[in-house]
Amino acid sequence: MEFYEEGYMINYDTISLTEATNMQNELRKKVSLTTENVNITTIAGGDISHNKDTDIVYAGIVVLSYPQMVPLSYSLVIAKTTFPYIPGYLGFREVPALLKAWEQLPQKPDLMILDGQGVTHPRRMGIASHFGVLTDHPSIGCAKNMLHGDYKPLGLEKFNNSAIISQGEHMGFALRTKDGVKPVYISPGHKVSVNDSLELMRACVLKHRIPEPTRHAHEKVNLFRVGKLKEGYHVIDVQTELF
Repeated sequence: MEFYEEGYMINYDTISLTEATNMQNELRKKVSLTTENVNITTIAGGDISHNKDTDIVYAGIVVLSYPQMVPLSYSLVIAKTTFPYIPGYLGFREVPALLKAWEQLPQKPDLMILDGQGVTHPRRMGIASHFGVLTDHPSIGCAKNMLHGDYKPLGLEKFNNSAIISQGEHMGFALRTKDGVKPVYISPGHKVSVNDSLELMRACVLKHRIPEPTRHAHEKVNLFRVGKLKEGYHVIDVQTELF
């Protein structure tokens, strides 16, 4: 059994669903929704890819300049997990591999964006909160689908948004990132306020539905999975690398 900071497990393969639920309830006590760093110059996106019907996962973190959104470096690792995909427990499947990619970064980004929920979660412990608490680092969740909460209809124009209300509290935003396309769902993970999470993610939106940090991470891990990129830490030559 492996451990990370403060005695929390980073290999969850033998944990039961009851134990995972109890751990989420303990971790949520450490979540802060107060922005601690207002001078952000680097921002990273993290994502996972995997081969169907195997226990191998490909994890990647891409670091970009902020607010320019220029990719600077990336970290790729291969890991294994037998924890199943269960909605509401994504952190137990993906965080261990992402932590390995995180540890490989020689300089940590100011803010981490995860492809999933932050506090818009039944126990306030989506993957972005799970990762943020374990690393004690600012994080935001940017999910492609809703998991928990409700929001009122938003306009069809780019940057229209609507507050996500979860258990009677304002916990995040539905954000339209392109005219007429389905919104993404933003919520703070750790050490970022609800309102700041929206403003920060708005600055990460360029031409695509998915904001740049997690879009680049998604592309990298899929290239990695099919053998077009190598494991390890890599500095990007912005003059030659194509995105």
